[in-house]
Amino acid sequence: MAERPTRRVRLDTPLERASRRPHYDPDAFGKVSEQIARFLGTARFLVYMTVFIAVWIGINVTPYAFDPYTFTFLTLLLSLQASYAAPLILLAQNRQADRDRVSLDEDRATSQRLQADVEYLTREVASLRQALGEVATREYLRDQLREMTDEVVDRTRTANEAPEPAESQAVKAKREDRERREDRERRAERKKRRQAREQETAVLHGLGEPFVGGDEDG
Repeated sequence: MAERPTRRVRLDTPLERASRRPHYDPDAFGKVSEQIARFLGTARFLVYMTVFIAVWIGINVTPYAFDPYTFTFLTLLLSLQASYAAPLILLAQNRQADRDRVSLDEDRATSQRLQADVEYLTREVASLRQALGEVATREYLRDQLREMTDEVVDRTRTANEAPEPAESQAVKAKREDRERREDRERRAERKKRRQAREQETAVLHGLGEPFVGGDEDG
């Protein structure tokens, strides 16, 4: 059989000792302690405790007493109950404090995020207001158009009042002749179209009249 290799132990590494302490789930134990602490803080527990003490005292003042130490055993039970109740209540309070701390940290982080969002929105609104301040308004556009119109009118008037050279006059005359010729052609074309439409209307009107047989004078 092959020999199992021995594990070398370093001198600078502490030995791992097997822990013999009992293991438990802290979360489960904490939940149980919180349930017990909540029960101890209710009126039902007070009623149960009062009934228990009254029954204990009532039985032990009769010949059927089972506490030979004159309620010393009852005092011991109450002391044990108080000694266990106090740590359970403290444990529940510590768990509640931890939850409150986590909730406070989350609320603080949420507040920081909200503050950052508000600052961002504030900057955006300020930039929008600045951009809107630079946008041309209706009155500004009207003033600019009015100034441009006045400038164009002034330049046109100045150009019309200035004497034209002979060459420009000839070009202008040719352009006028060409415009008059094109105008006559357009008029002739419109006249032809109007006559054609009148003929079509007459034909359609003749077709739409009722037929009368024979001549009335005959």
